Amino acid sequence: MTKSFPDGFFWGGATAANQFEGAWNIDGRGPSVDDHFTGGTHERAREITIDIKPDLLYPNHDGIDFYHRYEEDIALFAEMGFTMFRMSISWSRIFPNGDDETPNEAGLVFYDRVFDCLRSHNIEPLVTLSHYEMPYHLVEKYNGWASRELIGFFERYCATVFERYQDKVRYWLTFNEINCGTMPFGAMLETGLIQGFEGPATAIETSLQDRYQALHHQFVAAGRVTRLAHERYPQFKIGNMDCFILSYAATCDPADIILNQQAMRQMNWFCSDIQVRGAYPSYAARFFEENGVSLAMEDTDLADIADGKVDFYTFSYYMSNVVSTHELEQTSGNMTRGGKNPYLKATDWGWQIDPEGLRFSLNEIYDRYQIPLMVVENGMGAYDTVEEDGSIHDQYRIDYLRSHVLAMREAVADGVDLIGYTWWGPIDLVSAGTGEMRKRYGFIHVDKHDDGSGTYERRRKDSFFAYQKIIASNGAEGLE
Repeated sequence: MTKSFPDGFFWGGATAANQFEGAWNIDGRGPSVDDHFTGGTHERAREITIDIKPDLLYPNHDGIDFYHRYEEDIALFAEMGFTMFRMSISWSRIFPNGDDETPNEAGLVFYDRVFDCLRSHNIEPLVTLSHYEMPYHLVEKYNGWASRELIGFFERYCATVFERYQDKVRYWLTFNEINCGTMPFGAMLETGLIQGFEGPATAIETSLQDRYQALHHQFVAAGRVTRLAHERYPQFKIGNMDCFILSYAATCDPADIILNQQAMRQMNWFCSDIQVRGAYPSYAARFFEENGVSLAMEDTDLADIADGKVDFYTFSYYMSNVVSTHELEQTSGNMTRGGKNPYLKATDWGWQIDPEGLRFSLNEIYDRYQIPLMVVENGMGAYDTVEEDGSIHDQYRIDYLRSHVLAMREAVADGVDLIGYTWWGPIDLVSAGTGEMRKRYGFIHVDKHDDGSGTYERRRKDSFFAYQKIIASNGAEGLE
């Protein structure tokens, strides 16, 4: 059997507006939740401040200045061979407060320019509508997605950008890593349940009741805008987006097997079962009952969810961990904690590297849903060294890339309908979890540092050329 990727497979990279656009307060943009997050480190959590304080550093304010450098960056993506670029629209660039009646034209014009630039390079945009940011006003006034009123505000925003970009964008995602809303940390990034909160992000406390009520509002909103897209814009394809944290049972103890099944359902299957199948899964009732969760619903909510089934499934994949009823050495990464797997190596930030887990995950997801899949985030944060001659020899990143592309190629040979791959952070950007720049993911180095200094000069790393070779051969070469 010849192992290859299908013709027309999308190769590219993935970013988020809040982590790389910058220009946080110009051309009519309002502050988003991310503009209230300070910098942090692996050891020290990011702080959330209610007011922007002049003596603190907010790295998202400048990002890597894509707002003014998008033509240069997109040209570099085209040089690598990208056929798809995953990006997000900043909600507060279009509706500065989130509940505005009319959109900000300057924000709409900016994305017109970006999409036109992508088209000139034959790069297909994949646009996330809500990627870990919302207008901060929606937090202040409504406590984020705790309020049902956000459904209507989100609908207005989506209807506006759908109509504006109907001839420029075909592939859309609703909420980034929506299942992170099931975790306390998701209140900071995904659901915005931080009204009145100030302090380290690790100190956020939310109840299961509030988390799942907020998620219910998002499911209804996603269902409504997906139905709108299907009814008015038949050329559109709408996808979900989940953070896939694969877990393994640590032993063959049946108690470990059951515990891992529950962990996989809660972390990986719950949200996508709803968005792909159009209904709450059978196991949700017991979970809600045992945890005191009682969802407030309106009569049309379940119908809205049923009408909003997605066309394709997308997910992030970085690592795996281990689950057990027995005592295990713990590790952390990607907003989760779990058992350490003795068979795996880890990144500089402790995220366990498991390419075979990607092949396993692709097969499990496709067997469950039988719709096209995309891996829309995959990558590794690492320390990079710039040599005296300006070169950056990041063989560790090349090894990670090759091993995961090989795993995807095996999954395609297994029969998985995989249609695209977008590496997370093809250009260095601000870390969502820690706010760092030294945690670098990119094939393109950006001269910006954790203290905010730097020239913002772009520089190709060795991995730039490695990915270029993989793309040029459609994954047939460059994996040795």
